[in-house]
Amino acid sequence: MEMEDNETIGVLIENSDNTTSLEARSGKDIQGITWKTETSDYKSRDEFRRFRLERLWIVEPRPLIVEQAKQGCQPTLKGGIYYDYFKYNNCLMPFKQDYSPDYGGMLWCTSRHDLYFCSRYKIGHLNALTSRTTEVLDVKGHVVPSKEHPGNHMHGFTKTCIEAMAVGHKLLIIGGNYGELICKHLNRPGVSFCFQLENEAKINSIEIFKRPTATSEAINFVASDQGGGVDVFDVEKTFQFSHFQFPWPVKHASSSPDGRQLVVVGDDPEGRLVDSESGSTIQSFRGHFGCSCSSAWHPDGNMFATGNTDRTCRIWDVRNLLQPVAALEGNATAISSISFTSDGRFMAMCEDVDFVHVYDVQDAFRREQEIDLFGHVSGLSFSPDTEYLFISVSIDTVPTLLSYQRRHRIYHYLDSMN
Repeated sequence: MEMEDNETIGVLIENSDNTTSLEARSGKDIQGITWKTETSDYKSRDEFRRFRLERLWIVEPRPLIVEQAKQGCQPTLKGGIYYDYFKYNNCLMPFKQDYSPDYGGMLWCTSRHDLYFCSRYKIGHLNALTSRTTEVLDVKGHVVPSKEHPGNHMHGFTKTCIEAMAVGHKLLIIGGNYGELICKHLNRPGVSFCFQLENEAKINSIEIFKRPTATSEAINFVASDQGGGVDVFDVEKTFQFSHFQFPWPVKHASSSPDGRQLVVVGDDPEGRLVDSESGSTIQSFRGHFGCSCSSAWHPDGNMFATGNTDRTCRIWDVRNLLQPVAALEGNATAISSISFTSDGRFMAMCEDVDFVHVYDVQDAFRREQEIDLFGHVSGLSFSPDTEYLFISVSIDTVPTLLSYQRRHRIYHYLDSMN
């Protein structure tokens, strides 16, 4: 049933049109979907939404876990509008994006104009101002590092299936299905280095972060894998800095703003706060009922959030991890990605399919904006200046993009581009 449902959404997305904010205000569907057509048996968005939710609830695994998790969730007041709908791009690149369940890390924003996304074997760049896309890296063919470094896999890789990616600090890191890690400096030609994990386990997530040193800061990245490993790399030295092993597959690891601690979550209800240098557990925390697949830190370094297959996001105070300070409920599926604005004012979490929720952190997560869409949410990212929220959507289709602009001005400087 779910596969048939996804095929229907895939057809709707493939046949969608670009949509501006003016057109949306005039009644056009925000994803440019034309209802009442030969490709759709549903007469309206609302009708298909009711049908879709019924199907999602039917196929939801382990409903007892979901019910247990739901009991501890705080009520939220929906209807907030923190980010206004701005634009929909129906095709970022004419190559299909594979559906990766419970992973929402395929979109990264490095400025209000620069977005990076994945389309099967390709990494693309979108200029949000001009809507122009360019290819950054193609790993379907043979990819080899440009220079020899200690630990570099000089033979390179061929046809790397991209399972995870991260962009930041002028770096692009991608992870493959067999433990491949490929690093590219965005301001340099070619690929900087290739590395493969010894266990050749699937890379589940990647995050780039700054880490303090004796004299300054170093750019590191952390990769989590299906074999229970968390590996930290020093980018400039281009070798594996440290390896930490956990008793369950690790789905996500995120660094604290100061780079000294990692939140590690995976196929266990329990998560761990660990030292990023030694890997030793500082404290475990427990509150979820299923497997966790996402995490993110608030920029103040005192708070972090975790997302789980029990359809909840839980907020934790690092100074007291005995119980979460808040528990937020999703609608239908796992919380696959979480992001805070750089000023700490808002937090967004996306479900694996169909929904994105934006919360007012200053109001203790009591109010939310719910964004209702159709498709797999493959990526979620705020612009560094907090002005934009970008959402990548697909269901084994070409990647598409929904753009939202922060509400606090009457005049939007990009309105002329609509």
